[in-house]
Amino acid sequence: MSSPITIQDALIYVMVTMSAVDRTMTDAELAQIGNVTRTLPIFQDFNEERLVRVSKDCGAILSEQDGLDTVLLIIHDALPANLYDTAYSLAVEIAAADLHVEQEELRFLQILRDRLALDKLTCAAIERGAMARYRTH
Repeated sequence: MSSPITIQDALIYVMVTMSAVDRTMTDAELAQIGNVTRTLPIFQDFNEERLVRVSKDCGAILSEQDGLDTVLLIIHDALPANLYDTAYSLAVEIAAADLHVEQEELRFLQILRDRLALDKLTCAAIERGAMARYRTH
């Protein structure tokens, strides 16, 4: 691995991985990644022109043998503990963006929760909030 990635890069890795985990990166998911990087305060000093490069870097790692484990390790090492719930929240946002959550996405959320040692109540609250925001009827 080359140089360490930034906090913003790690959060993009979370979103890209969530989008790619079911082998289908939908337009809604990609649009939501762009929206998040343009609007959330954690990305206020992020150069939006880097988004494609960071996404491709993550995709390249994911395509390697044990790529998911590598990406999860990179994310864990790049993020301070106080942003673990933010990372989980962004993963949930991307999963919910196309209004359908696949089994692979649920499994990735479980793996992410475990790797970041997030408690179940925090995760349930994040998930419930997303359900309320994305409800269509």
